[in-house]
Amino acid sequence: MADIPKKDETRYSGLDINQIIFTNRIAMTSLSRLRQKKIEQTILNFKKQLRQNYRATPGPFSYIIILDNLKLDFNIGKIYRSADALGAREIHLIGTPYFDPSPAKGALKWIPTHFHDDFASCHRRLTEQGYIFHIMSPEAAISLQESVLPQKTAFAFGHEEFGFSFNPDDFPDLLQVKITQYGKVQSLNVSVAASMAMYEYTRQHGNFLPASTK
Repeated sequence: MADIPKKDETRYSGLDINQIIFTNRIAMTSLSRLRQKKIEQTILNFKKQLRQNYRATPGPFSYIIILDNLKLDFNIGKIYRSADALGAREIHLIGTPYFDPSPAKGALKWIPTHFHDDFASCHRRLTEQGYIFHIMSPEAAISLQESVLPQKTAFAFGHEEFGFSFNPDDFPDLLQVKITQYGKVQSLNVSVAASMAMYEYTRQHGNFLPASTK
């Protein structure tokens, strides 16, 4: 009987496995340093634009966007860009110490921005101002297009993977609407969903804007 060959631990082009591990650790360390440098640069850019936010004035429409603990990369910036184009009054960020402002194309400087530690404080503040909250839910009985959006509408959007940081059942005043979809995926990027909600609001309320803003 032929001898059973011993396990070959050096099949990676003759390079010892220990050397591969060592090389990968160096690569990961370099990658971590590059990532850390990128994060630091992102924070600097965010702070720079945020310092100019004091000059921001409310958009021509009365609706508000609430972003609950979204990822810190591109979606928040894209929503800012759409919010500026579609005349949002202001944006409220929950649990978001910073985000990458690059996709916003400067919109962070122009849209009034408010920060909250949790949804409850945001909800309390806007409820006192008379706002009606809307959240997107695929199980909702009424679609966004069929709903009648009040002038003081607040659209809330949760994390791209984990949803809201709070239990919507704890806030019974939240109105649930769905965006009608016709494909098999039944999923929309949060920046796309937010843009559709903003557009629907402007479609319903555009005729009520002062002539000077049209």
